[in-house]
Formats: sequence, structure tokens, C-alpha cells
Amino acid sequence: MVEKTKKKILITGISGMLGEDLQSVLAPDYSVVGIDTRAPRQSALKWHACDITDRQEVDRIMRAESPWLVIHAAAYTDVDGCERDPGKAELINCVGTRVIAEGCRSCRAKLLYISTDYVFNGEKGSAYTESDLPQPLNVYGGSKLKGEEYVRTLVPESLIVRTSWLFGRYGKNFVATIIEKAKQNKQLQVVDDQRGSPTSTMTLAEAIKRLLPAVFSGAAAEAYGIYHVSNSGNCSWYEFAKTIVACADLPAEVVPVDSGTVNRPAKRPRLSILDTGRYEKLTGDKLSSWRDALNRYLADCG
Repeated sequence: MVEKTKKKILITGISGMLGEDLQSVLAPDYSVVGIDTRAPRQSALKWHACDITDRQEVDRIMRAESPWLVIHAAAYTDVDGCERDPGKAELINCVGTRVIAEGCRSCRAKLLYISTDYVFNGEKGSAYTESDLPQPLNVYGGSKLKGEEYVRTLVPESLIVRTSWLFGRYGKNFVATIIEKAKQNKQLQVVDDQRGSPTSTMTLAEAIKRLLPAVFSGAAAEAYGIYHVSNSGNCSWYEFAKTIVACADLPAEVVPVDSGTVNRPAKRPRLSILDTGRYEKLTGDKLSSWRDALNRYLADCG
């Protein structure tokens, strides 16, 4: 019996927090290859050392691999870092995305781009749908929105997946930071006037796996475009931190503070909850709560 050839997916940022979970989730059903500037933890994975802003090298890899789909997960995601160094944000999140999109167009690959809730200003007062007008408050959100525009313009067969407040096992994230600080300090001050939906990278990776056949298996053009994917429910950073400390059984006290008292370079949206209805209607998948995702993360981290 001849084994069916697996479709090839190329993942940028393969050694990042989301990239590692994407590889684990997709590898059983797809042929996965990665691009990054450092080696992924999963040593069996085929990967290319490459800067996504290097047009010639990206084009060479695209031609050599000829992927069915590229998942563009590589990004400069340090929100305050982007504010301090907008040139770096522009180079990685805008120029890099354009290079990847042009590479997809050249080799006729489909493209899935990871974007963010920070494309919104947080003033709507309710959950954002895919049709709401983006108005980013900071350099990071603006650079990711510009990346969205390159994707839509250059690759007709594309998806833009916006997500929020990511945490996962393989990178620096809010959950790990709070646990570390709670082990060292009796009291933590955390902002209580910004609300969103914490989302695990595993939830997002599994959602992407469900989304691919729903969109690309003979789908009509109207299935392309933007999807919001996050764990269900919402909280403030303070509520999130308090839940983390309680679940990890740590004695630290978590104290709510106003964001105006915290000296951070980048302004954040006050309420950036994403409406995931379009994703759920297409896939039939009901996304789990952020509390369930947090408990799963803590269990996986042992």
C-alpha cells in the first residue's frame, strides 16, 4: 500500500513559543519544516537557519522546500521593546512579513499569518469582531497591522489569525514570570485596568490545525481572511496573576494597581477581547476557557 504524501508546511519562528507547539501539533498529519535564527528544541525537525528579512535566503528556501502552506509565526513581540526601537519592529514585523508574503506568492504557497489583539485601541467596550476597524495604540500593534496589509495584498489564499495574551511552555511569558516573581516576593503589583483573554500556544496551535482543512480543503474564497482565536472568557492582568498564584499554590499577595502608576513605554488597550464566533462557526470547535488552558499549562510544566 502506497503511503499518502503529506502536505508540507513551513513554519517561520519554529523555535519560538508558538512555533514549538505548532510543530508538535501539526507533525503527525503534515510534513513540517522550520525557519528560525536558532535551533528548535525538537532535534528531529528539519529546519533552516535564516533571518526572515534576508530576501535571497528566504526565496532560496521557499524554492527548495516548495511548501503547500507557510505559517508565519516569527515576529518581534516585545511590546515595550518595539516602542523603544520602532526601526527593529518595522524591520522584523513589516519588512520580514513582506519578504515571506512575496516568497509565498513566488512559489504559490498559501499563507497563514499570526497577528494580535493589539491592532485595536480597546475603546469599543465589547469583544472585537474581524470586521471592526483596527486602530493600534502602540508601535507593536501598528507593525503587526502593516504585516496584515502585506499578507492580504500579496497572497489571496491567506489567513490572518489574531490572538491575544499568549503563554506557553517554550518561551518567556506572563505565567512563568508571575510564578518566578511570586517565589521571590511576598507581594506583587499588577495592573487591573486592562482586560483580555489569556490564550495558550497549545490552544492556538490546535485551533490552527482545525482551521486548515476547514478553509483550504476546496473552500470558497469567502473562507479566507481574518479569524480571531483565543481561549474563552476574559480577565484583567491582575485577575490573571491572582489565579496563577492560587493555582501554583504560592503564598504571595497580588495587589491591583492602575496602569497609570506603571512606567511602561507602550500604551496598551483597555479592553481587547476577541470575538471568536467566525472561527467557531466554521470549525464547530468551542474554544476552552483561559482557566482550563492555564491548568493544562501548569500540569504540562510539572
